[in-house]
Amino acid sequence: MGLSMFEGITAVVESAPYLLEGMCVTLALVGVSLFVGFVCGIVLTLGQVYGPWIIKRAVDIYVWFFRGLPNIVLLFLFYFALFPMTGFDIPAFAVAVVVLGLRSAAYQSQIFRGAILSIADGQMLAARSLGMTRWQSIKTIILPQSLRLSLPGWSNEYPVLLTDSAVAYVIGVAELLTRTSQVISKTGEPMILYLTCAIIFILLNYGGMMLIQRVEKKVRIPGFGNNEVTET
Repeated sequence: MGLSMFEGITAVVESAPYLLEGMCVTLALVGVSLFVGFVCGIVLTLGQVYGPWIIKRAVDIYVWFFRGLPNIVLLFLFYFALFPMTGFDIPAFAVAVVVLGLRSAAYQSQIFRGAILSIADGQMLAARSLGMTRWQSIKTIILPQSLRLSLPGWSNEYPVLLTDSAVAYVIGVAELLTRTSQVISKTGEPMILYLTCAIIFILLNYGGMMLIQRVEKKVRIPGFGNNEVTET
């Protein structure tokens, strides 16, 4: 039998510190995965745009693989098959970061690729005509612009990763959903606790998006690409 409304609220209050710890684990999972995806995404993009054909083909296969499989399949594959084959005891949190980060890299690489391709070829030619090497041109001219141009698309990765992070529940990562389910198994009150979990996710989503939008406005390139659309 479920608890009364008062007893349900009491269960939420008593378990609040435990749920907040789960929220911190969720934020850490999302933050580290986003960083892993960002670094790997840039490397993949540079290989796909400027690399030799074999690198481009390898990146295509990587992107196809990670975008073609559900997160839960990837988690099971890495946690129960690939990592055990190495002989190391990899913590569930680290496995979740690897899977979410590598999958995010596949998506982020396509965002960065679109931004790089939107930059006129003349800028590379101008940089080379000034004596810059190909790598210097990419590093100092192309990459800084493309990162700023990609921010609107890149900012969508945060809410996607935040919602995807709940799937880490299936391998036992003690994130917010896992801890909510554990509290429910003890109290027998799913409604108020799942509602509390949903509200926390919404607040994390809203707060993160507000922060990213402020950064986006700070680094926006005036008159180029990522300005707000003017209504007519």
